[in-house]
Amino acid sequence: MTDDRITNRFSYDEIARLVAPGSHVLDLGCGSGDLLDLLRRTRGVTGRGVDIQEEMIRACLEKGISVFQGDLDEGLKEYRSQSYDYVILNETLQMIHDPVYLMNEMLRVGKRVIVNFPNFGYVVNRLQLAWLGQMPVNRTLPYEWYDTPNIHFCTRRDFVRLCDSIGAIIEAAVDLRRNRRVAGIFANFAATDCCFVLRKQESRV
Repeated sequence: MTDDRITNRFSYDEIARLVAPGSHVLDLGCGSGDLLDLLRRTRGVTGRGVDIQEEMIRACLEKGISVFQGDLDEGLKEYRSQSYDYVILNETLQMIHDPVYLMNEMLRVGKRVIVNFPNFGYVVNRLQLAWLGQMPVNRTLPYEWYDTPNIHFCTRRDFVRLCDSIGAIIEAAVDLRRNRRVAGIFANFAATDCCFVLRKQESRV
């Protein structure tokens, strides 16, 4: 198994640990359905995936996963409020044109929201910018600046500030560096990926 596949499997396992058994899950940007398949097998979840690419839709259907072809930039208008136990956005936030809009939609539809994203504040990214004077290209961010699907980079600290600004309560956070956890005050520096569990702040009367 390649390093990248080990890393992906580890992050999937970490996300799975955050999901309560038997939950109803909506996986946004689900890709080929590997995460949903894992959740179905190990956590007994039910749910649906959403992706825009036809080849990913076919891959999900081959796994027997319920999937809907949709554009996340158009929001989640088809979904009722609080209709899922978890809405998951894995490695997709940085590709969304309006992250704030989608985050609010996710908090509306899901009782809990799980967001996993690449941390632009990771030390290797900082060094490539500072010492080489060029946009980072590495295992975490494997694209050149001119062909990347990523349009909104953020650091762990940026994401925490976003949550505060939209009234999202952070219930849990797991910081990862490839195939292990990162703990402590240096997570913004040492983590390649950050995973947060959120819920909507209750409105005060």
